[in-house]
Amino acid sequence: MLNQTPVVSQEIHSRYAEILENELVLALGCTEPIAIAYAAATAVELLGAFPDKMRVNCSGNIIKNVKGVIVPQSGGLKGVKPAAILGAVGGSADLKLEVLSKITEADREKTRTLLNQDFCEVKLIDNAPNLLIIVEVFSGSEQALVEIRDAHTRIVRKEKNGKTVYRDFSCSENVKTEKPAEIYLLMSLRDIFSFCRYGDIVRILPVLKQQEKYNSAIAEEGLLNPYGEQVGATLMQHFGKDDVKIQARAMAAAGSDARMSGCVMPVVINSGSGNQGITVCMPILMYAKHLNASDELKYRALALSNLVSIYIKRDMGKLSAFCGAVSAASGCGAGITFISGGTDHQIAGTITNTLANVAGIVCDGAKPSCAAKIASAVDAAILAHHMSMDGNVFGSGEGIVHSSIEKTIANTARMGRDGMRDTDTEILNIMLEN
Repeated sequence: MLNQTPVVSQEIHSRYAEILENELVLALGCTEPIAIAYAAATAVELLGAFPDKMRVNCSGNIIKNVKGVIVPQSGGLKGVKPAAILGAVGGSADLKLEVLSKITEADREKTRTLLNQDFCEVKLIDNAPNLLIIVEVFSGSEQALVEIRDAHTRIVRKEKNGKTVYRDFSCSENVKTEKPAEIYLLMSLRDIFSFCRYGDIVRILPVLKQQEKYNSAIAEEGLLNPYGEQVGATLMQHFGKDDVKIQARAMAAAGSDARMSGCVMPVVINSGSGNQGITVCMPILMYAKHLNASDELKYRALALSNLVSIYIKRDMGKLSAFCGAVSAASGCGAGITFISGGTDHQIAGTITNTLANVAGIVCDGAKPSCAAKIASAVDAAILAHHMSMDGNVFGSGEGIVHSSIEKTIANTARMGRDGMRDTDTEILNIMLEN
């Protein structure tokens, strides 16, 4: 009797296709300053006039992730104020995460002028959800307010002159941590593995091909030009450019080099992050080329890489003290094992080994050094892959590792969400002192 390919239910097909379509979207620049710019552009549109002044209220994690990164299209400016003012001056709210794509030199000049005036006030919101932005704009007696919460383009409140124009009542102001949407709560590694190995991937090919196209382009840009501290170029120059293990690290790092230093090329994100979108993608593409993998196998591995990363971040939230490069590298490690012919058990072992090694890397904001963290995390994932393929996997009771991969991931989420909360606060305090 011939072996039959397992049947993947339509429910699973629809679930994981929808998740990938939700998550793998284009973004111009680091998503935190872009979210601020989007809120500002939306508030000005709601106001119906250019404001006399504006106020930006942010959670600590937003401030942390904006302080050290160049706002795209700004001409090299960093911080909350440039992001908000540029969004207000020339942002296109309808473009969401590409809100700054139509900025002109005149917009930049006006932004620089307003930065030197008492135009924009920034306030830290204490005891807030990790991803919270409230932009208020004022023109004479008119005022407007826009609130973004939990996701970079999730507007939950609009007000005009004190009256509610829009309200997402599924969002509670008293909730301090984001709760995943129902479709994410239904995720499991078993179903992810089944979908990526046996499912029909025709529906998700457009988003995967878009990720391949745009993330490859910015990685090449990062290698060819002196962005940031040139982590990717350094790896290629000094560690062996013909070694796929170096190529995987270098291309992922190079994309971050460019993105963190103001490159205006868009990327396809993962879990709300361009850096994570680059990290789940570029190592898979390098290994697919090295192994002469078919397009189908390449895209199945890319789907797996994306979904594993999303699953690991699911219960942690978009922003925390946990470095997202680790969850993304765990995803790309899973994809590398998959594309190398690994079993589901070996894929799970790769995830375990990666988390056991580098889950303690902290996020101290978006900035050029993110590229180095990506290189280190991908290096750990490649080591994890080879260990698992050889039958070597860290065991239950070794730190956060559990005999169940699902429980190991849950332990990781608990550490990042709860255990690192005080760490997150101290990182912000340190950054505000600099």
